Amino acid sequence: MNVFVLLSKKLGIYLLAVFTTYILASLTATQYVVGRLGTMGVDVDFAQRLSMTLGDLWGMAGMFLPIIAFGLLIAFLITALLCRWLSRWRTPLYALAGATALVCVHVALNQAFGLTPVAIARSSLGLLLQGLAGAAGGFVYIGLNQLAFQRSPFDIAE
Repeated sequence: MNVFVLLSKKLGIYLLAVFTTYILASLTATQYVVGRLGTMGVDVDFAQRLSMTLGDLWGMAGMFLPIIAFGLLIAFLITALLCRWLSRWRTPLYALAGATALVCVHVALNQAFGLTPVAIARSSLGLLLQGLAGAAGGFVYIGLNQLAFQRSPFDIAE
């Protein structure tokens, strides 16, 4: 396999994992806010909910998407190194890496700047949901890699 094809496939898989994580994280964040509006007595119908969701997907992309991409990049690179020795645990390690990346992003932003820009991350349940979005990205990443590369991408028997 030539290097360009390998890198194109790897980049494509990584970007799909990032977008999956971003979409799930953004959707949960929006629905959390909508739910909080309901507890304050604000009635939100389906059309408004959909509009808010699409608006947040577009509006949060400038800030939240690059942060998720960077967090997953670091997490997946470290996990790739760990998988050299723990190859039997590849799938759970990538899921854990994605979850850890998203939780670390929120905790680091809070610790560094004293703010939590995504409201859902202010509660334990919300932070858990964000972590699950990261875990889904990890599953997408490893699952697509296993489909695309039946053998090692470097043609080395594992």
